Amino acid sequence: MASLVVVVGGLLLFVATNVAYRTLDPAPLRPLLWLGLAWLGLAWYLTLGCLLLAPVALGLRLAGRPRARERLLRAGTPVVVGVAVVVMAVGAVVAQRPGVTAYDVASPDLPAGWDGARVVLVTDLHVGVVHGEAWTRRVVDLVNVQDPDLVVLAGDLVDGRERYTGPDLDPLADLDAPLGVVAVSGNHEIETGDARAYLDRLERLGVTVLRNEQVTLTRGGDPLVVAGVHDEIGTDDLEPDPDAALAGTRPEDFVVYVAHEPRQLVADRGVDLQLSGHTHGGQIWPFGWLVPLQQPTTAGVDVVDGVTVVTSRGVGTSGPPVRTGAAPEITVLTLRSR
Repeated sequence: MASLVVVVGGLLLFVATNVAYRTLDPAPLRPLLWLGLAWLGLAWYLTLGCLLLAPVALGLRLAGRPRARERLLRAGTPVVVGVAVVVMAVGAVVAQRPGVTAYDVASPDLPAGWDGARVVLVTDLHVGVVHGEAWTRRVVDLVNVQDPDLVVLAGDLVDGRERYTGPDLDPLADLDAPLGVVAVSGNHEIETGDARAYLDRLERLGVTVLRNEQVTLTRGGDPLVVAGVHDEIGTDDLEPDPDAALAGTRPEDFVVYVAHEPRQLVADRGVDLQLSGHTHGGQIWPFGWLVPLQQPTTAGVDVVDGVTVVTSRGVGTSGPPVRTGAAPEITVLTLRSR
């Protein structure tokens, strides 16, 4: 009976959580929302533990050793529960501690004036459900310490309705980068139904929102094109349009392409560097192994179809508010011409 209460009660709480943050102000409900989302992660690790025990228990049963099977289940069940709880607890702590991952990204085509430029990539902030304005402030402070030349916000900054969660983004106005801050939409902005309102808010905060368009930035007297597209799930005016974003670029231009998902890559279009997020690095073990089934890269720096793609694990969480095997990060890129 107790197990039934935990399973059914947890499932109902999880469903209620997903309805609540999409329709209500999440701020006063955050402890309850956290529990509802955490239940899914706990259920996942309990299921993994049961899947490990089940074949052994079945083998003992088929071998006609009922007492050994009973001892296994009596000893193994509390171990599974204990390990699942510990993993969740550690994952919850890790999720609260975003760090910095730094890469040097070299290209012989990079204009000389951009050699040594620092670009900070921030993705998947996911404020609204379990985090509010203080989380955004913390990330902004972490970014500013990196002394960036340019900040790129690559989508999924929010969950929930803009009228409630929009103000949680306001600390982004304090991002300090001499070449500015650019942003694109992610699938979560679009799924809220308030993507346009969120993008408008970002613009009021001083962020350059790339709605299938580009901006040319100059450093050391040399230009560089930053183009950005909407997430692939967008429709109508939110539909991604690489042709529009890259219109007018020349073969000699160095083009940085910002798209929320790595698989939005456009090869053979003169893109030199793509910046993405979305994957969370898998977020919860072992989902990092499954990401390649959907995306060409999981995290870090890779070359896909001749284009260098940098994918950040992101800062926040989606679903269970834990990270196991995929710590949160902001990504700092130092561009090199050789």
